Amino acid sequence: MARRAGAPEVSAGSMADIAFLLLIFFLVTTTIETDAGLDRMLPPIEPPDTDVIIKQKNIFQVNINKNGQLLADDELIDLKDLRSKAMAFLDNGGDGTCSYCQGVKNPESSDNPTKAIISLKNDRETKYSTYITVQNELVGAYNDLRNREAQRLFGRKFVDMEAEYLNPETPDDVKEQLKEKVKKIQELFPQKLSEAETSSN
Repeated sequence: MARRAGAPEVSAGSMADIAFLLLIFFLVTTTIETDAGLDRMLPPIEPPDTDVIIKQKNIFQVNINKNGQLLADDELIDLKDLRSKAMAFLDNGGDGTCSYCQGVKNPESSDNPTKAIISLKNDRETKYSTYITVQNELVGAYNDLRNREAQRLFGRKFVDMEAEYLNPETPDDVKEQLKEKVKKIQELFPQKLSEAETSSN
């Protein structure tokens, strides 16, 4: 009786094709998380034709040093107090032209929310986490004031209306209604957050 020659060979010629198809399958079906960045508008390349004169009292200066300490309008403050300080500045209504402002109307502070600017400057050695936390507090000050006015005018929070407006699944007719409301609130408290050039000392 003749002996068997051994197990038959498996053809590996199609293995590369299978691996390639699996690779394409995983590339197509995998979702990649994208990090959400900070929503900031860069200054225009061309300088404006006319010089804009800004009164010093309409600028709320926030400085962060390399140790994470905050100096707001030449006063050393804790991070937990930054939002309330920024809100008091934005909501001051010093010139009496703001009918919706609930601030103390200090003539030495900002004239009107539409003229108020927050200037943020940090040291080159400032920790990124501190920088982001300060940014969040300043944006939070704007959002808190916008929420207050949205509740007064429309009975809803501004952040909820904005989120619904930006949601791609929101129907077009609802978006159109929200657009006017969101724009109106943004005009009451325009977000004027300026970032000054970082310092190295």
